Amino acid sequence: MPSPLEGNALFRGIYCWLAAGPGNAQYCTPAVESVWRDGLLPTGWEWLAFTVAALAIVALVVNVFLVMVMLYTYLERRLLGRFQARLGPNRTGPFGLLQPVADAIKLLTKEDLVPADADRWVFNLAPVVMVVPVILVLAVLPFGRHSFVADVNIGILYVVAVTSVSTLAMFMAGFASGNRYAMFGGMRAVAQLISYEIPVVLSIVGVLLLAGSLSLVSIVEAQRIPYILLQPLGFFVFMAGSSAEMNRSPFDLVEAESEIVSGYHTEYSGMKFGVFQLAEFGAVLTTSGIMATLFLKGWEGPVLPSHLWFLIKVFFFAFLFIWVRATLPRLRIDQVMAFAWKFLLPLSLINIFVTAIEVLALDTTKLANLWLMAGINIAVAVVGIAAFSRFVRLGGQPRDMTAEIPMAAEAR
Repeated sequence: MPSPLEGNALFRGIYCWLAAGPGNAQYCTPAVESVWRDGLLPTGWEWLAFTVAALAIVALVVNVFLVMVMLYTYLERRLLGRFQARLGPNRTGPFGLLQPVADAIKLLTKEDLVPADADRWVFNLAPVVMVVPVILVLAVLPFGRHSFVADVNIGILYVVAVTSVSTLAMFMAGFASGNRYAMFGGMRAVAQLISYEIPVVLSIVGVLLLAGSLSLVSIVEAQRIPYILLQPLGFFVFMAGSSAEMNRSPFDLVEAESEIVSGYHTEYSGMKFGVFQLAEFGAVLTTSGIMATLFLKGWEGPVLPSHLWFLIKVFFFAFLFIWVRATLPRLRIDQVMAFAWKFLLPLSLINIFVTAIEVLALDTTKLANLWLMAGINIAVAVVGIAAFSRFVRLGGQPRDMTAEIPMAAEAR
């Protein structure tokens, strides 16, 4: 059973229950051939046990994730209601808990419209391309001690590569709609996502310098002190850039009602529109899981089970995203782009240089040096954010169009 899956305790249990025997007892627990009982399948059918165990893990992770997304949509709407001095969903089911189910039924029963000039194949494929990367991230995300689909040694590189596919999905949706406004919205989305992808990736480099590994499991195990203390500037850049990549406020110009119609999914209806929303809400949870893994010791914590600790940290970061959405006003498009290139990018580069110097100058195996590094990096983060906030302008004042109307009338 040598594979990236063998470290998964649940996978190992299902596999050994089906195909355990003297030949593979070393992969099972207890690994003592004299006390090991043969599995249900005969010798030579280990491949079937491997397939069944792998599919069982995938089905469990995906279905639990979809249920968590439904729960998150309810919590976000209720919390936004409290932030905005209103009730939020409270009619369908006790305390409105069945509102996500009612929304799904409504979307499933709506008419599925496809524009006459649309590229039908690309138009139908775009929602799938949008939601699949969100689910694929779960393959390397450790959600508990010895609980993950696969522990690969390039886990964070896999996450960066997979999540960038959503850029292609937005352009596909805008291009295939046969609508120039949807096309413009898709192009704006691509420009925004590419701009913010650079500082987000650079913000992770400091974590990799400290952990010395690209494996998400190894990064969690390397955190003697939570990296949110050792990498406060990296955490700030990652959270701000991820908000922009997920089209969260204050960067939600792609779908803003004040912008070009409804962005890249203007022509989508029914469950296709619902799949886009599923991808966006699900991305909040997967991004929160990545943040918990990189900056808050993942599943580790006292007393409580590791899976519960991971969920607590995930929903803590999800709450931060909701809080920001309810608090900050929306930026203009020029401010959004300037924020990426003039603010987040320099801060991410400063974080890399400072962390690299500290790793070379200090012995990071000593706890005292780690706390010294935390103090230095917190001071650098405060000074850097304050300095760039003061000296970097996010665009000038918008033009006063009312003053230009009389001049245009006189010209006519």
